[in-house]
Amino acid sequence: MRAILLGPPGAGKGTQAETIVNEFSIPHISTGDIFRKNIKEGTALGKKAMEYMDQGKLVPDELTVELVKNRLLEDDCKKGFLLDGFPRTLNQADALEDALKSMGQSLDYVINIRVRKELLVERAVGRRICKDCGQTYHMSFNKPSKEGVCDNCGGELLQRKDDTKETVENRINVYQEQTEPLIDYYTKKGIIVNIDGEKPIAQVSKDIIAELRK
Repeated sequence: MRAILLGPPGAGKGTQAETIVNEFSIPHISTGDIFRKNIKEGTALGKKAMEYMDQGKLVPDELTVELVKNRLLEDDCKKGFLLDGFPRTLNQADALEDALKSMGQSLDYVINIRVRKELLVERAVGRRICKDCGQTYHMSFNKPSKEGVCDNCGGELLQRKDDTKETVENRINVYQEQTEPLIDYYTKKGIIVNIDGEKPIAQVSKDIIAELRK
């Protein structure tokens, strides 16, 4: 199964990606991981990407697509893959389609997790993370037994600097401008799977698996 995972920041893509890759025994592929791996290994493409990143510039689409294509050619992708965080724009979507065609492949599904903006903001602003073990809590949905203290290890719970209302709203606005057009793009291709991401996590997982098993 070859699939893409779409959804705004805070929609729970990371959690659901883990469920999908475990269920279908396929690798979870993010561009961030690809960049880090190539930079660490000192590949030619990694060095090129680093040049842009060192200057605070975005890595050009052509280079990003080449890195993704190389990753999809690796042995663990023979049974399929789950792409997360790519493509982000219509140009990248076109380039990915061309790359897959050159490999004799095509996408099976694009999973789109839908959550209202106001709920995304509430989720992010209420999130707290243990500074010691990384356990995540929420001040409305998943409170610790003792305020500010991790149930797991007793560590201090902190709010991430980028989990403010303004920062979260900005991230969502960028997503809506750049990435939401992909929903229409893949709907026209008949491969979009829309999922209600406002349900409990376990139910969202069940809904995704049920759709992909059809």
